[in-house]
Amino acid sequence: MIEKHNFLSTMTTNNTTEEGSEQEQTISVTFIDKDGEEKHIKVPVGMSMLEAAHENDIELEGACEGSLACSTCHVIVMDVEQYNKLEDPTDEENDMLDLAFGLTETSRLGCQVIAKPELDGIRLAIPAATRNFAVDGYVPKPH
Repeated sequence: MIEKHNFLSTMTTNNTTEEGSEQEQTISVTFIDKDGEEKHIKVPVGMSMLEAAHENDIELEGACEGSLACSTCHVIVMDVEQYNKLEDPTDEENDMLDLAFGLTETSRLGCQVIAKPELDGIRLAIPAATRNFAVDGYVPKPH
């Protein structure tokens, strides 16, 4: 009986801690689709914008599933100040961005933009089209 009580007590403590830290460790992100419609979501710190988009039914393709082998998760950071808070893109990311449709000075791959507290309020535009060299019309299922 005592062991069971300790287990339940630990569970309650862990759940409370997880819920509390989850609330503290999310950031607000706004995705703007090709039609200009905005979708505001909460993203856990440490999650990529590609994963966040898929979890929230936002149409951001991600054909290579975040393996830096395509440019279909191309997003445009709407605020230069927010863009400057991101880590510099790697050579591999820049190579893929060179293939992206509608490339801008603040373009990044959504799989490489990772939520961190200083990005709270970031606004990401999704370009009107992507270049998917695998299969035209193919839309991968979120995982």
